[in-house]
Amino acid sequence: MSTALDEEDTRALAGREVALIDILDRLLQGGVVLAGDLVLSIADVDLVRIDLRAVIAPVDAEYPAPPLL
Repeated sequence: MSTALDEEDTRALAGREVALIDILDRLLQGGVVLAGDLVLSIADVDLVRIDLRAVIAPVDAEYPAPPLL
């Protein structure tokens, strides 16, 4: 099962506006991996570095959420 848009989906989306909530809903149906780096520096001196690594996935009966501690 591929999460990438196929050619038919791409043509269908090309002629219409898509709401942000529709995009998020489609992405979250299969899960999303976010990764990013942010570095603030002055004169080649790194002042702040932020690394982001997150996995967002749906929870359903087949793959239940882990119990809360």
